[in-house]
Amino acid sequence: MTDSQKWLVLALIAFGGWLVYLLSPVLMPFVFSAILAYLGDPLTDRLEQRRLSRTQSVLVVFSVMSLVFALVLFLLIPQLEVQITNFLGNLPAYAEKINGVVLPWLEQRFGITLKPVDINELITLVKNHWQKAGGIAATTMSSLSHSGGIIVGFLMNLVLIPVVTFYLLRDWDILVAKIYGLLPRRITPTTVKLAGEVDTVLSAFLRGQFYVMLALGCIYSLGLWIVGLDLALLIGMLAGLVSFVPYLGAIVGIVVACTAALVQFHELTQLMPVAVVFLIGQSLEGTVLTPKLVGDKIGLHPVAVIFSVMAGGQLFGFLGILLALPIASIIMVFLRHVHDIYRDSAFYGKG
Repeated sequence: MTDSQKWLVLALIAFGGWLVYLLSPVLMPFVFSAILAYLGDPLTDRLEQRRLSRTQSVLVVFSVMSLVFALVLFLLIPQLEVQITNFLGNLPAYAEKINGVVLPWLEQRFGITLKPVDINELITLVKNHWQKAGGIAATTMSSLSHSGGIIVGFLMNLVLIPVVTFYLLRDWDILVAKIYGLLPRRITPTTVKLAGEVDTVLSAFLRGQFYVMLALGCIYSLGLWIVGLDLALLIGMLAGLVSFVPYLGAIVGIVVACTAALVQFHELTQLMPVAVVFLIGQSLEGTVLTPKLVGDKIGLHPVAVIFSVMAGGQLFGFLGILLALPIASIIMVFLRHVHDIYRDSAFYGKG
């Protein structure tokens, strides 16, 4: 590749990034659909190997995805809403227990003196926030009622996601073959090698990590429910959701769960079962879930994960958060390739 061709590639990449930045509000349903299609393609290929047509395989996979989404929507979300509502309703009782049990214990055991929680102030704070949220909601609905285009756009996005997912899933192999056919023959072997490594990394992250997060959320929720914690589902799913950063899910979960256990039971002995739940979850993640579902192909340092998510959110909003780790994984593959080239270069050569 000549210098002019390299500069042309860099210019095209820069133009593509600028275009994504401009179109980020519009691209959301397409990106989400592409991720769903990528997640469902391996299962579709397996069904094709069992003598189903591509369309029949896509219909089966698409139906399974829709069923899972419906179950989450109608079963999980109402339960989370109930637990959040109960938590907000019990805030005065929680504050009273903190003042009467937790703060005296901290002062007695560790000499830590903290300001008591003002129940009335806490209630007023919650009411003000709910009133503000209600005002924002009313203002938003009023604006939407005067702007039919926004409502139409929102509904179109909802309709676009399943439609685009279906067609991408059906034509996934065709699209990959066409992209392969457009590659310059001279760089095809290197490109195919890098694409294979990128696919391995993205598979490990998008598919494997999603299953790990889901499994950990279920393990934590079930374990905390057995312990008797009122907020078991809420805390368990929260811990599973943030577990894409190594150890962060367990740290957040155990801190929140121990606090909730102290407030609910006001007994230190109840902290041990909570700790056992997260110890079991971490053991299963390290010995079974991550090795089986993710493997060691990603190799992103936790600090790199946090930086990628924050940088993506800063640059492109929610779309950036959605794409941060997949793009970071792809960049990591190219950096490994550049590292190998550097190690084999005369500049690095010993002596």
